[in-house]
Amino acid sequence: MPGSQARCRARDRNNVLNRPEFMSLNQPPRREQAAGEGRGGGSGGPRRAAFRQQSQQEDTGLRGSRDSSEGGPVAEGGAKDASRWPEQDCMQLNPSFRGIAINSLLAIDISLSKRLGVCVRPHGPGAPLRSMVTLLALSGHALPWLCGTLICLWRSNTLAGQEVLINLLLALILDLMTVAGMQKLVKRRGPWDFPPGFLDYIAMDIYSFPAAHASRAVMVSKFLLNHLVLAVPLRILLYLWAFLVGVSRVLLGKHHLSDVGCGFALGFLHFSLVESVWLDSATCQTLISIGTLRWTLLV
Repeated sequence: MPGSQARCRARDRNNVLNRPEFMSLNQPPRREQAAGEGRGGGSGGPRRAAFRQQSQQEDTGLRGSRDSSEGGPVAEGGAKDASRWPEQDCMQLNPSFRGIAINSLLAIDISLSKRLGVCVRPHGPGAPLRSMVTLLALSGHALPWLCGTLICLWRSNTLAGQEVLINLLLALILDLMTVAGMQKLVKRRGPWDFPPGFLDYIAMDIYSFPAAHASRAVMVSKFLLNHLVLAVPLRILLYLWAFLVGVSRVLLGKHHLSDVGCGFALGFLHFSLVESVWLDSATCQTLISIGTLRWTLLV
């Protein structure tokens, strides 16, 4: 009898299912354990309880030796691992298809964005185009558009022009605040993780998602195309300018491709929102009078 028990214990130690990471697969559910403990008064109760206690001790010893080999605290780690439920020891061997698809798309996005960042370094393959790409990205910055709109509003003398400029100014402020709030909420870094510059701090364009320049370029181009009478070549140039502003941010390593795509979509959304809540001429004149009165009192 002692020889057979020793052989059984040796067979249990060599069994793959008795390893710590597979212990949950070798144990019965909680209800069956509770029922077995309730029937522990029978002939096999003490023997099963002793075998369960011995297996738990071996499990704790194996985990303690593994923690000591990894450099972690043995006493505290063994106590914490022993107090864990068996269900938490299972490895997730079957991830969902949705998780695999999202991770694959993110990996492709990061890889393509890094490959397209040819103007990141001053001596990289896109060094001859770096100054032109930087100037193109600067044309989509918030500061030039806000200052230019305020100057045009100050120099404008027609009611129709002031109405368009007031709504454009509100659209620029809406775009700036919405993109800054989303970037602060998501906090996604760029593909090259460069620190933001001085102008980026002014425009609150610190993080990568969504691309503020792309959103602003699309919103401004749609606004100008809808409220200005332009020739066909100028209309094509406006569409091309909005697209190149978004591409320039990828070439400079500031944004991912997905950031620019979401920025384009957000710019269309801002344009539609401004058109739906368009301020009429009387409201714009009221806002202008309030603003000029405030500046007069300050002077």
